[in-house]
This record gives sequence, structure tokens and C-alpha cells, in this order.
Amino acid sequence: MRFPLPARKPDSPPALLIAGISGRALAAAARRAGYRPLVADFFCDTDTVALAERTVVLPGDLQHGIDERFLIETLRRLAGSDAPRYVVLGSGFEHQTKLVDDIARLFPLAGNDAASIRRIKDPQQLAGDCAELGIPHPAFRWDRPPDPASWVTKATGGAGGTHVKSAAGEGPAAGRYFQRFVPGASVSALFIGDGRKARIIGFSRQWTSPAPASPFRYGGAVRMTRFDRGDAAVICKWLSGLTAVAGLLGLCSADLIRTSTGYQLVEINPRPGATLDIFDSREAPLLEAHLRAARGEPFDLPRFAGSMASQVAYAMRPVTPFPAFVWPDWTADRQSPGTSLAAGDPVCTVFARGPSAAAARAIVRSRAVELRRCWDVCAS
Repeated sequence: MRFPLPARKPDSPPALLIAGISGRALAAAARRAGYRPLVADFFCDTDTVALAERTVVLPGDLQHGIDERFLIETLRRLAGSDAPRYVVLGSGFEHQTKLVDDIARLFPLAGNDAASIRRIKDPQQLAGDCAELGIPHPAFRWDRPPDPASWVTKATGGAGGTHVKSAAGEGPAAGRYFQRFVPGASVSALFIGDGRKARIIGFSRQWTSPAPASPFRYGGAVRMTRFDRGDAAVICKWLSGLTAVAGLLGLCSADLIRTSTGYQLVEINPRPGATLDIFDSREAPLLEAHLRAARGEPFDLPRFAGSMASQVAYAMRPVTPFPAFVWPDWTADRQSPGTSLAAGDPVCTVFARGPSAAAARAIVRSRAVELRRCWDVCAS
């Protein structure tokens, strides 16, 4: 959605309204870009509260999604007497696109509108667009495959990997589809669309953190320092084609699989995603680029030296109550003391830098193990 630049109050950084399942990364990006974040998310954890000018709990929960009955009034209350320059949406809206329309009628929306999200997240439409543009992708189907062990089932508009399951033992269900499982390396391309073409910010390798009920749960990502220029050009052409047909605006990401015969596109996430932290910079803030792209203005992209990795640290066993201890400065999304965690609950996000992707990934894994040992000792 394109919109004019609203008037700015003198001597006051402009406010950004942020809404999504978790708003911490967007709040940090807003601060780096010189904005005052007003955040509505499910957690309002200590990091988000410290970063934001104001926070409010987004109505709903992880199991049932955002509660549309109370969303608009919650955002009105959060905005208060401020006139937010824009609203930036994180995860949680891909399968509730009506809410995107509702929000856009109330605040200037920076990023993809409901029509663009619906088109790019509809697997049937995506398959048709990929066929038209010559983009290879794992096959989709809606009836139970004859060889279910070679397929996964996904929720339309799902995010984070927890909705992805093996198709073995699963039948067709409303709001879900099947996609052929293709073995290979998981790669993500972070890009910015301007409604006509895509500019790639960089590539990352991703990995899972399997749990019994969530074999494809998101684990972490590391920013790649090397990527084949020919492959990058091909992928950029694919993403520009999809940007044009879907009218994609602002920060988005593409999940790909690198196989022995080349890359295949798995899906597009039409919003700022999990790798924002490892690509953002104060010198060329990505949220400013996101807003400029939404306005149809030119934008700068950051240059990178070395690599950075992030990893979600999950509780391996129940922790009740979660202990109080001094968090290292290389953590974020930190659990509050006194909360009760079940096995598999996220505890925090861990970060690490290194001269190469391999070095950064090794450091972040080591730190996650060290941190888990610390909270287990403090809780015992």
C-alpha cells in the first residue's frame, strides 16, 4: 500500500506502531532507524518493554491466533494521543488477512496489504505464479499423497515451522496443504520489494530445532558471507517476478532449498522475518529501507563484514519458576523471572558474531548450551 508521508511533530522522533506475535526485533530495528516504537505483541517481554515507548499485550494466543474482536480497540489504546507515522506488521497476520484491511483503514500501513499477502501465501496461486515465471518449487497437493512419508503438511499462512508436520498419518484438513519434502540445505533470502522488482539484502543458512510435536521447529540462522553470484542473480530474478505479480512492498523473505540440481523456492514470507536481527545495521537501517520502499522512494542497503548468527534457546525440561539471573548482552527475548515454562517453550534468543558463517554458528551454539546450563543450575 502506497501512502503520502504524514506530517512530523517538531522535536519529537516519529512513532511507529508495531503489531505481531513478537515485536522485539521490530522494536529494536525501529530504534536503530530513529523511531519511537509502540508495540502490541503476545509476550511484552522485558526486552520489548525496555525498547518500546509503550507496550500492550496483543489479544489472542499462539494456539488460536490474534483475537479480531479486540484488536482494533487495543491498537487505538496503544496509539493514544500519538499519531503513529506508520503501522508495521510482524508475524501472525498471514492467515488472518482481514485484520490487515481493518488496520489499514485506521493507520497508514507500511508493507504488504491484505491482497498481496493472500496471493503470495495461497499455495495454489503461488504454484501457478511459479509455473508462469519458471521458478522450480516442491510440488503442492491438497489430497493425501500416495507416498506420505515423502511429503509434509503445512498450515496456509503458517510461520515459524511449528505448523509443519510429516504427512505420514495425516489426512486432508481445512486450511492445510501438502508439499513434497525435498532434502537439501535450507537457505533464506532477505529482500525488499518495491511492487515491481526485488533487491536482495543477503542470504542466510537456517536450521531446525526438532521437538517431538514439532519436527520442523525453527532453530536459528546464520548470515552467509559467500554466495554464488550466478545463483544470486537467478534467485533475484525469481523474486522480482513474484514481487511484480503480487505487488510485494518492503521487507520480505524467501525460503529455499539447495539441492544437488539447484535451488527450489519453498515459500515467501511477506513481512520482516526472523533474520532481521542478523542483517540490520545502524549505518543503513533496514526498517528505514522498508518504509522508503513502501513510499516508492529509493533506499540504501547495508554492507556486511563477517557473519552474525541467531539461535532460539528452548527449555529442554519444565522450569518452574524461571530463575532470576544476569543475562549476557548477547541475548534477547528473555524470559521474565517467576514464569513457568514447559519443556519446549522458548527461553531467549542468542546471538554471535564471527569472521565466517561457520565460526558464528559454532559460537552461537556454544553460547546456547552455556546459557541452558546456567538457568538449569539457577533453577535447581
